[in-house]
Amino acid sequence: MAVLLIRLAGPMQSWGDSSRYARRTTRREPTKSGIVGLIASALGRTREDPVDDLAQLELAVRVEQPGQLMRDFQTERPMDGGKPMPLSNRYYLADACFLAALGGPNDMLEKVEAALRLPRRPLYLGRRSCPVDMPLCLGINGEAQDVRQALSREPWRASERYKSRHADVLSLEMVADARDGEVCESWADYPLTYSAAGRRYACRPVTRLRVRNPDIVAFDDDGSNKVSVATVLEPNVGETPVHDPLGWME
Repeated sequence: MAVLLIRLAGPMQSWGDSSRYARRTTRREPTKSGIVGLIASALGRTREDPVDDLAQLELAVRVEQPGQLMRDFQTERPMDGGKPMPLSNRYYLADACFLAALGGPNDMLEKVEAALRLPRRPLYLGRRSCPVDMPLCLGINGEAQDVRQALSREPWRASERYKSRHADVLSLEMVADARDGEVCESWADYPLTYSAAGRRYACRPVTRLRVRNPDIVAFDDDGSNKVSVATVLEPNVGETPVHDPLGWME
């Protein structure tokens, strides 16, 4: 398996998987449907084209810089004085940065990498009002065994300003496709079709992990010699998946 690394950063991002009606929420991490849509756009696919091959790629996302949740209150009134549209609240992540890893066949990832470097359609981070920042594609890692190992070894990609203010960050959160036996939560972000006749998604099991910050260097007890910090993947026990029985109404 090869692993393709993608840096997702920009002034604003929005990754909704349950947005309906006048309240358009965003998840705190990129969704699989959003990332697959970005890649499909880079490849020049239309809404009617299948995306099964892209959705089947293994995905893990590491949170480099969580950003701030921002609410945009929107109104719309027709110029001819007709009935105004409903008021809506749209949520975004401002100044966030994520590192996504896609695992799959090397030949397929090479095509995706080439498309991300020279996209055939505009790329955006969840919504069309959220353009991507550069660099976007960080290349293929052929040495890592899987997406989790690749993210556990990749340098911290937060901005220098953020690093200077959070130099004490010892571990980074990671969300990944869950494996058998892992504690997980269900995200409705597995894309089945983006067809204009009706977009459809399936549920995907997602697990939360924490990986030690690769940029942190420890010292011996006497403070003399640097010691490399071993990579450790641990369940994120600090957060328990929250089930909202009325979440479908949002």
